Amino acid sequence: MTVDIATQHESSAEAVSLENRDFGFWIYLMTDSLIFALAFATYAVMMDNTASGPSAGELFSLSHTAGETFLLLTSTLTFGFASLAMREGQPSRVILWLAVTMILGMGFVGMELSEFSGMIAAGAGPDRSGFLSAFFTLVGTHGLHVSLGIVGIVVTITHVMIKGLTQPVRSRLYRLGLFWHFLDIVWIAIFSVVYLPGVL
Repeated sequence: MTVDIATQHESSAEAVSLENRDFGFWIYLMTDSLIFALAFATYAVMMDNTASGPSAGELFSLSHTAGETFLLLTSTLTFGFASLAMREGQPSRVILWLAVTMILGMGFVGMELSEFSGMIAAGAGPDRSGFLSAFFTLVGTHGLHVSLGIVGIVVTITHVMIKGLTQPVRSRLYRLGLFWHFLDIVWIAIFSVVYLPGVL
């Protein structure tokens, strides 16, 4: 009887701890939203300050950006499949879909680094103008977040393999999903505010 009460107490304490972590992560996402909002505002102010250097129309490739967008949107779909597999209690499928998500995310980061290196090689680095400084800051911050998300996926896959779909692992996967979908929303905003008007 005493053991049962102690077990229930531990389970209750763990549930409260996980709820607090989930709440704390929502707070983090709100602060991250403010960071991106400031980056967007800075870009909006600096977008025409090219200092007689290359403009967005000369630098951006809509087909390249469309490829990046396809990879990130598809990775959001595959992460959703991983979440469904978690609800159905299928750890092998969770690992599979998280691995696919990670590969798509790595493809996105690779394309972004390729874009950056090409612009820098053409003399359009972040030190060239206010427009480019704001562009590299905004898009680079998003790329850094995606890279951190990939690290998070690797850690989560490891935890699923070692611990299975325990409640703490499920909670971690839930928070990682929030983060990944948040980055998807930010990228859609970047595509709509930065790339599309720049090309048009």
